[in-house]
Amino acid sequence: MSDPHSPVQPPIHWFQDLSDVPADVADWLMEMGSMTRRFEKQGVTVTVKPKNECFVSRAELGESEAQQLPESARYWVREVILFGDAEPWLLGRTVIPEETLTGPDLALVDLGTVPLGRYLFSGNNLTRDYIHLGQIDTEQGSLWARRSRLCLSDKPLLLTEIFLPDSPVHSPEGKVGEV
Repeated sequence: MSDPHSPVQPPIHWFQDLSDVPADVADWLMEMGSMTRRFEKQGVTVTVKPKNECFVSRAELGESEAQQLPESARYWVREVILFGDAEPWLLGRTVIPEETLTGPDLALVDLGTVPLGRYLFSGNNLTRDYIHLGQIDTEQGSLWARRSRLCLSDKPLLLTEIFLPDSPVHSPEGKVGEV
């Protein structure tokens, strides 16, 4: 991960036992609502910089991702960086089976600089199957991660989020600006 803003990543170690995650970190990682809204509660402006958006085959997914989603001819992949007041806070990777992209949800391929959470949590047709918590070792140190399979109108998508060093997840109290 030579470029600190690159969505390319080493493997994530997914925890089997949530007691391995400190309580203040788990409070952030187990957020059931929009992480964008949680970040905004820190008093920052959240912006998104898309890094990669394209269709890929199942063979191009990582094995761990492919196991979480149903078979599909193609998957829409969106990789972004979320910033809190211009500080990079989160790398996000969304993988969406083509069959999920129907009707109004076809808008997912045109989000651009709109945070995914703004779209997903704007209606009441979203459910979350699970949240997996993990950690990734990078040149920047160990970073927290989470992976969720969400269902939008009963159609699945996979969201992986890596919390960058400046993210409030890594600060002692989980709040920006506290010492």
